[in-house]
Amino acid sequence: MTTENLPISYRTVYSPGAAQIVEKKSRFIAHIAPVSSQEQAGAYIEDIKKKYWDARHNCHAYCVGVKNPVSRCSDDGEPSQTAGKPMLDVLQGAGLTNTCAVVTRYFGGILLGTGGLVRAYSSAVKAGLDACLIIEKRLCSRLTVDIDYTLLGKVQYMISGQDIMTVNIEYADRAKLDLLVPSQMRQGFDRKLADATDGKARVSDLGLCYGADGGSRILVFGLDGEPVNNL
Repeated sequence: MTTENLPISYRTVYSPGAAQIVEKKSRFIAHIAPVSSQEQAGAYIEDIKKKYWDARHNCHAYCVGVKNPVSRCSDDGEPSQTAGKPMLDVLQGAGLTNTCAVVTRYFGGILLGTGGLVRAYSSAVKAGLDACLIIEKRLCSRLTVDIDYTLLGKVQYMISGQDIMTVNIEYADRAKLDLLVPSQMRQGFDRKLADATDGKARVSDLGLCYGADGGSRILVFGLDGEPVNNL
């Protein structure tokens, strides 16, 4: 993938999640996972089917790809358009890609009807997503900013309130800030940094990557979407 074709941002799940709902004695168990290819999605679906081999249905839906996403879904024996499509609608409605959902149903003996099935499978996926960490990966320049300690406060003030992410600050003879600057902000950032430091900041450009707010830490990903030192 060339850099010109890289998306500015996209939403996905960061880690797997699971949830269960009950509708008229039928159990619907949702499993959600990040995937980066149709092969990964297929392997994940098969793993869930093996785990719940005794269930009546293991329906699935997934979206893969960030430029021209591919979507697939399956009702796995449920009436047409009552399971896989509603599940896919939830994923697409949340703006997610590189995400796979599998919902296992254990029949409780009471028919739900087509409307009831649509609601149940949709609700199960929503509950599964609530158990996941959903992130927005943003295309960024990863920069190391080396400054004298007397300038640290000015630089931190300059980047506060913006979409710039601080991965780490190293305190040695000088302060070194590991920053993720959204690609569309790069030129403006260089100008503002020079103004704030009277041109005394040393900047090293480590190249493009994807960054995301992981809640307790900043997450860094390669251009292929794979994690980079997210320990």
